[in-house]
Amino acid sequence: MEIKKCTLEDVPQLALFNKQLIEDEKSNNPMSIEELEERMTGFLQTEYDAYYFMHEEDVIGYALVKHTCTPLYLRQFLIAREYRQKHYGTEAFRLLLNYLGVDRLDIEVLPWNEAGMRFWESCGFKEISRYMRFEK
Repeated sequence: MEIKKCTLEDVPQLALFNKQLIEDEKSNNPMSIEELEERMTGFLQTEYDAYYFMHEEDVIGYALVKHTCTPLYLRQFLIAREYRQKHYGTEAFRLLLNYLGVDRLDIEVLPWNEAGMRFWESCGFKEISRYMRFEK
């Protein structure tokens, strides 16, 4: 597996992956593909970098990392559905850590995303806070 830094040319594919991530984690984010493309463009033009995970010639997933905070913040991470349950997620995460040269990283996991929570715990993450929201 290899890692490749994305450019603005990758925004359409990144938006499709982001839509899949939103669906898979059952997020309440209602954004369309077009809105996700616009948001991803904004991310890449400011404080985020995106990375593809490559297996042979195929893009099998991506990560979106905020570089302007310490520790770095992993905002999005996805292995495409057809590549799951093959240990690519763990391999991609370790590859990302090595590529970024870090030994600390922050993430957020939606509370109902049990599969995501299990995955991140298996990678060594520990819960340090609970982010909550009040809406009327």
